[in-house]
Amino acid sequence: MVFGLVGIAPASLGARAVRSTATEIRQAVVGPNVSSAVRIGVQLPEVEREVRWPEIAAMARAAEASGFESIWVGDHMLYRGPERPERGPWDAWTQLAALAAITTRVSLGPLVAATAFHAPGSLARMAASIDEISDGRFVFGIGAGWNETEFRAFGFPFDHLASRFEESFEIVRRLLAGERVSFAGRFHQVEDAVLLPAPRRRVPLMIGSIGPRVLSIALPHVDAWNTWYTWYGNTAAGFAAQSAEIDAACARAGRDPGEVERSACVLVTVGLGGERPHEVPPVDAERIGAHLNDLRDAGVDEAIIVVDPVNERSIRTLGARIRDLANAP
Repeated sequence: MVFGLVGIAPASLGARAVRSTATEIRQAVVGPNVSSAVRIGVQLPEVEREVRWPEIAAMARAAEASGFESIWVGDHMLYRGPERPERGPWDAWTQLAALAAITTRVSLGPLVAATAFHAPGSLARMAASIDEISDGRFVFGIGAGWNETEFRAFGFPFDHLASRFEESFEIVRRLLAGERVSFAGRFHQVEDAVLLPAPRRRVPLMIGSIGPRVLSIALPHVDAWNTWYTWYGNTAAGFAAQSAEIDAACARAGRDPGEVERSACVLVTVGLGGERPHEVPPVDAERIGAHLNDLRDAGVDEAIIVVDPVNERSIRTLGARIRDLANAP
């Protein structure tokens, strides 16, 4: 399973040429051992400002043409708070289906989908459908949800989040694995459920959480773990400390830690930024090469850039910065 931005290639190149160029640039930036390189993706706009579909599509195409290897969208409904006007993003699942149709190479997924917002059978069906549209490029980022405002506003229960996640996650993962599932839990019930048409493969799962209970549920089964930049302080040292905790959690769950890829969201500013609050110090785009090296040494397999400001120009600027590093003597 491949995640992340690794290089720059002209828009006229096909997918195979873009992959080749990306590999060469990754080697130049982070060393000759490709297996140890950090792969890089980008999160598309959420609630930084109101962004309509034509601009979102342009950003996704720019990311793919520039050599990024993954694009991600947040799964939220509504934010309210005293510091900013209320705001909400587009629906993640319908956006992902559209993005799957207009791209050809990048991996894509939710960062991360809240199991609380849909019945587990519906989640599994949507994931399988988007994986089909994308020809096997979908990565199912999954979590329990956390933003009470949107739960209350749209009528989703906000109690027992970990227990609800546990039941939903079991149904989702088993359906995506091709099982015929019957399950009678406290919160969810399915009877002889099966995904048809059958998915062409088992869709990869990525857990986005640092909650001990949710991690204990997910880590025996997922392919990757993701952490948000505020959770680890947006530093390589902070990531290393948190990754060590994941190692321990894997051991407690009976899982070899080496089997779970490590993914980190990274707040990066292009110029002065200004669209996102900087709860932690951001990484300046001019330092992206050194920061990727530090993250690699800390154990990051995948870096997902949360760029401020988030627009087509910023995405292309970051791509050009990586290209310049690759071409430096």
